[in-house]
Amino acid sequence: MKESDEPGHAAEVPHQHNSILIEAIQRVGASLDVTTVLREAVDSTRTLTGARYSVITTVDEAGLLQDFVTSGLTAEEERRLTSCLPDGLKLFEHLREQQVPLRVDDFPGHIRALGLAPELGLCRTFQGTPMHHRGVHVGTFFVGDKEGGKGFSDEDEALLMLFASQAAVAIANARTHREERRARAGFEALVETSPVGVVVFDANTAMPVTVNREARRLGETLGGPGLSATDLIEEVTSRLSDGREVTFNDYLKSAGTVRNVEVEVSVPQGRSIRLLVNATPISSVADDVESVVVTLQDLAALDELERLRIEFLGMVSHELRSPLASIKGSTTTLLNAPRALDRAETRQFVRIIDQGADHMQGLIGDLLDAGRIHAGTLSVDPEPWEVAALLEQARTTFLSGGGRQAIRIDLPADLPRVMADERRIVQVLNNLFANAARHSPESSPIEVGAVRDHVEVAVSITDKGRGIPPERLPLLFRRYVDAGAHDGEDAGFGLGLVICKGLVEAHGGRIRAESAGSGLGTRFTFTLPAVEEAGAFAAAPRARGAWGEAAPVLVVDDDPETLRHVRDALAAAGYAPHVTGEPKEAARLVRTIQPQLVLLDLMLPGRDGIALMQDMPDLAELPVIFISGYGRDETIARALEAGAVDYIVKPFSATELTARVGAALRRRDAAGPFVLGELTLDHVERRVTVAGRVVELTPTEYALLRALSLNAGRVTTYESLLRQVWSERENTDVQAVRNFVKKLRRKLGDDSASPSWVLNVRGLGYRMPSPDEEERGPPEAADRTGGAVHPGD
Repeated sequence: MKESDEPGHAAEVPHQHNSILIEAIQRVGASLDVTTVLREAVDSTRTLTGARYSVITTVDEAGLLQDFVTSGLTAEEERRLTSCLPDGLKLFEHLREQQVPLRVDDFPGHIRALGLAPELGLCRTFQGTPMHHRGVHVGTFFVGDKEGGKGFSDEDEALLMLFASQAAVAIANARTHREERRARAGFEALVETSPVGVVVFDANTAMPVTVNREARRLGETLGGPGLSATDLIEEVTSRLSDGREVTFNDYLKSAGTVRNVEVEVSVPQGRSIRLLVNATPISSVADDVESVVVTLQDLAALDELERLRIEFLGMVSHELRSPLASIKGSTTTLLNAPRALDRAETRQFVRIIDQGADHMQGLIGDLLDAGRIHAGTLSVDPEPWEVAALLEQARTTFLSGGGRQAIRIDLPADLPRVMADERRIVQVLNNLFANAARHSPESSPIEVGAVRDHVEVAVSITDKGRGIPPERLPLLFRRYVDAGAHDGEDAGFGLGLVICKGLVEAHGGRIRAESAGSGLGTRFTFTLPAVEEAGAFAAAPRARGAWGEAAPVLVVDDDPETLRHVRDALAAAGYAPHVTGEPKEAARLVRTIQPQLVLLDLMLPGRDGIALMQDMPDLAELPVIFISGYGRDETIARALEAGAVDYIVKPFSATELTARVGAALRRRDAAGPFVLGELTLDHVERRVTVAGRVVELTPTEYALLRALSLNAGRVTTYESLLRQVWSERENTDVQAVRNFVKKLRRKLGDDSASPSWVLNVRGLGYRMPSPDEEERGPPEAADRTGGAVHPGD
């Protein structure tokens, strides 16, 4: 074995090799695509040295393996390398530590001396050359078995050293180009999806160069579909708040900065919109204005908010004026009566005053609750309660308060108790009863029912009243809007349903409304967490891990205030929170702390949270809850469609957060027993039975079977099993996984020659059939990766 002491130790490159080296350097530097550069580099090393095969590995900024590209290896040799992955990683780490060229004439002996798997010794002679760029280790070249059976020479080493320095530059340039393209694509996506219209004008031609989606929408709103931005700009008239009329060209010619100018833009057809305009000139190096970036914010939403605010103040004034008038009238009569009133008359006036005060107190309470919900400070104190007891309290309150409709309650006998704050849930029910009574005739009863829905109980209130038009359903739970009111009808105060939504979500539940349309009645349904065992708060045990330790929860958010708030709330609830503001740290933390759940911000620095979730395969096995300040329905739907189990809109209270986390973990753990033929896994009781016979498993064996069952129907790789079962903290390799699978099969009575429950996927890992596959019959011998499924080990 020969190891150079200094990079400059290599011999001079012979003149006849110069042309080959120059040609290889030109090929590797001709592309800015990382994959192409690596392929050209690994092929060129074989050409330069006459090696039978070559390998190039690259590392990222943290020194972790990033790329692994081979040339000249047969399919069988590739399989041998991947079959001993843990030892291969150890060999990679050993070679990475070599900061100078390494030449070995007996590579199998070198492998044995390191105590690694002999399958890694694919060659007899070996040459390794590190790549450095500006003093930073980029990767390493490996070549093996020089043609003719000779060992690698000083000339080969010199050629590889020179080529490695140029290849490192090409790889660094390709990576930089890739990052720039990603950053540009991310910026363009951000501009395109921005809720603010963005138009970039060429300063010389005054024509638009870039128009984003919102700007196009504004143009269609103003000029109609099919009208180009150029045509629209020539037609529009812009009127400032002081009455002056200007054009976009005026902004461009002035070459000045415009900030927050309100402009009413109109077209000859009569359509107009009100915009908040900002204009920023972009200058060249010579200080000539090249382009102007104009942002256009539609003020319709702000106008609507102002309209709602005025309407709300009017409703509050109206609601408060009525009880105040009755109070004032009664007190005036009592104080200025021309004669002494008898006891019955006085009592009647006092009763009117008392009722008016109660009415005003209720209105003020609703306002305060709505404010707490909006600020995220509303708290609840849930305890186990019978659903029937809560409904009875609410019905009594409703009837004693003047409610005239009959309330019919129909509950199943086996309905579990729920976790509820008694006062708050009775408040929710009373608001829903009052809403149903207001929109249905007195002769029509209000139907109340409840059913168990997995780990929750769903309570429904149904009326046979006017119903809700489909176009008003999305407005139901917005502040100050009574979506049940038709045109020309009294809209009411408009806070009851908003408060219902906030209170239900603070318990970790959801509320929804359904209506077939006008005249067909309405059904409101809300959910509450079910109590699994009598007298036990279901959320508390779920804050513990499988072996009794605090359940780890990973929080990824770039807002330090949110991280502190979430960390404190989770820690107080008995979880073990791990927080980070760096998206790049998420993958490492998932592997190291093995969280039971991940809270992920939707908008992260340089990354979209949904894209981050999709780019991290480790998250596929974990429940992910998004936390975000964006509450648009389409955004929430996109996150849920991407695989998230829940979505919490900022700001939120600690109670709502921990309730949602607990509910997500309960849904994951209490999805019901896993049944595959005669095999049954009860995840809640951690019990395994085969044909009714209890099978005693060790903790590791149970964890292995549980991991396979949770991924039933799909391949669970060796790496995934090592991460989930052994946490990658023990000195465990693939062979240990195989040994445990053999023990597990033996205890389950699963024939290793023709297994029914734990199938081997050669070279990848294992899979369990899903219950659906069992119903359809034996699966074909292929999985979704294309690899054959083979029984046995």
